[in-house]
Amino acid sequence: MSRLVLGSGSPRRRSLLTLAGFDIDAVIPPNIPEVRAPAEPPIAYVRRLSKQKAAAVSVDGAWVLAADTIVHRGDSIFEKPTDAANAAEMLRGLSGDWHKVTTAWCLRWSGPGPSQSGRRVIQGQRTSKVCFRCLTDVEIGRYIATGEGNDKAGGYAVQGEGAGLIERVVGSTTNVVGLPLDSVVPALLSVGIKRGTK
Repeated sequence: MSRLVLGSGSPRRRSLLTLAGFDIDAVIPPNIPEVRAPAEPPIAYVRRLSKQKAAAVSVDGAWVLAADTIVHRGDSIFEKPTDAANAAEMLRGLSGDWHKVTTAWCLRWSGPGPSQSGRRVIQGQRTSKVCFRCLTDVEIGRYIATGEGNDKAGGYAVQGEGAGLIERVVGSTTNVVGLPLDSVVPALLSVGIKRGTK
């Protein structure tokens, strides 16, 4: 029976995996610099980070799942806001328009010898499109005051009060939350990680 280690400190990713029926053996947030290289395309950046995060967690005889989520439009990436003013600028920039949310994930076998399935690394990604309503400054200020978007890419949370900012989502909603279960769950099952083993 394969063990699952979550290489992420995100309570949202942990909750999604738990809701999907998986037992997490340990949660070990990786410590890596999240710095975009000059001229690095958004998709290449998020894929690189997910792979580096998975590689930074070492647990003998377990599968490590790591992921990274970005909010982007064109070549611009909307990172986590640095303060309230930055959050307001970000939400104004997203207001009344479409943007994309991409989560890249990496499942890596950690430990000596081959995994039970014979595989060592599985990577994937999902991109969803999100359209914001046209937001007033009052709405933006009220949302920022909740503090909900402080630690989230793009400065908002689709699963919380931030849902009220959104007009439409095209694609996986769990991807926007931080982990595309439609692609992650089959990958976990394919390497022998079972649901509800504890």
